[in-house]
Amino acid sequence: MNFSIILAHPNEASFNHAIAHICQQRLKELGHNVILHDLYAEKFDPLLPSNEISRNGIVDELVQKHCDEITQCDGIIIVHPNWWGQPPAILTGWIDRVIRPGVAYRFLEGDSGEGVPVGLLKAKNAIVFNTSDTSEERENSIFLDPLETIWKNCVFGLCGILNVERKIFRIVVTSTPEERKRWLEEVKTTINNHF
Repeated sequence: MNFSIILAHPNEASFNHAIAHICQQRLKELGHNVILHDLYAEKFDPLLPSNEISRNGIVDELVQKHCDEITQCDGIIIVHPNWWGQPPAILTGWIDRVIRPGVAYRFLEGDSGEGVPVGLLKAKNAIVFNTSDTSEERENSIFLDPLETIWKNCVFGLCGILNVERKIFRIVVTSTPEERKRWLEEVKTTINNHF
């Protein structure tokens, strides 16, 4: 099976990088083909130019590579920190440029302009690993956990991926090496349970 890991964190020594590399390692141990995209290392340009907006828009070579890969994936893993209740800008730009009409979804013909989506992605499972420095209670009671809605409903649900698991590791800034080691074991278990 083919898997895509999309990593969005600028610091190579981050716990997000450790998560992504454990995912890659475990998937390979299970015999899968894995492509890991570190968006910062690739210098992925998150800016959506106007000529890319339409379904038939012209995309550059790197974006086309990402589009081709995402359509062939049997599973997708996203790894990023929670910044202001949203993914980092580079990852939001990746969504804008890669999760595009005609690649990840289309709209029903004759839908009266409502934009009823039909998912086109082959993958049936997705996992989102987030890191956070906000407590679970504060995240849920004050911020209402916007990342849950973004990933499950706005991105993957629209593209036809309904089996989405999101795991959050917190509070990273005060975590101990023992906690991080335990969290990485949770990452392996999650991979085993899904793939």
